[in-house]
Amino acid sequence: MRTIILEEPGRFVLRETPEPGRIASGEARVRVRRVGICGTDLHAFRGRQPYFTYPRILGHELGVEVVEIGENSAGLKIGDRCAVEPYLNCGTCIACRRGRTNCCVHLQVLGVHTDGGMRAYINVPVNKLHRSEILTLEQLALVETLGIGAHAADRAQTQAGEFALVIGAGPIGLSVIQFAKAAGAVVIVMDISAARLEFSRRQMGADYTVDAGEGDPLETVRQITGGDLPTLVFDATGSPASMQRAFDYVAHGGRLVFVGLAQADIPLHDPEFHRREITLLATRNSTAADFRRVIGLLESGAIDPTPWITHRADAAAMIAQFPAWLKPETGVIKAMTMF
Repeated sequence: MRTIILEEPGRFVLRETPEPGRIASGEARVRVRRVGICGTDLHAFRGRQPYFTYPRILGHELGVEVVEIGENSAGLKIGDRCAVEPYLNCGTCIACRRGRTNCCVHLQVLGVHTDGGMRAYINVPVNKLHRSEILTLEQLALVETLGIGAHAADRAQTQAGEFALVIGAGPIGLSVIQFAKAAGAVVIVMDISAARLEFSRRQMGADYTVDAGEGDPLETVRQITGGDLPTLVFDATGSPASMQRAFDYVAHGGRLVFVGLAQADIPLHDPEFHRREITLLATRNSTAADFRRVIGLLESGAIDPTPWITHRADAAAMIAQFPAWLKPETGVIKAMTMF
């Protein structure tokens, strides 16, 4: 079967590899049809992804079709189109026992800790498949990204009417914007890309945008909020420098949520942290409940992320095009690979 392997930072290869072995009890074999490209894949290509070893088959944003499955309580059958929840949790650790499967002690994420979906076929647990009879394969491949934003907004207990600043308007930031807006927050988006800020206004309905490369962005945010600063700040950049500066944007008594992951220490100035009594949160991945919620919203038409997909390529073309997707001037919001 066709398989894309990231042999080492900066080098993909397209190879014929054996199909997966026989499905085990509780597993299904799926035909991978669409693979979304996310920041994790970009970091892995650059050699900057934590918890990562090479060679690795990337791909965790998957739109798939079931091709082999046994009897199952989910009612799944051959031919069903599904999103894949790529977080393989143990089910027995303290996090899993408390329903926090997204931060399982022994978590294995497809395409990060274990080989993912940039291949024609993959065997996955049946309970990680989320079916839709309505959504397209591309929409299903976007569910994982959207789930991260849904989980972050819920974890932050986003409130209607409060100012929420989203720093970083990449796909993860866009998913946070989507669900902060859904919760009724007044959303401010900050980025250094004028194109992404325009996209946030036009496609996402951002209430305000701030160019972090112009003037004094902190003062701009202060003016937008009537001098109070936002009570909720999400940093979706994965940049240590941005994450450190994010503390400055939080109102007294506010919350700061790190959505992006950085392979670094993030210093904070403790006197100011205490003076404002900031609540600091990390948010990781999403849960099965988030997947079900996102699919329901997509099916109802309440959200539509398809305009995010700016670039498409089949497996062979992706290898040639991938380095360009890392360049801001290419204008990539979300790239999609077809298998």
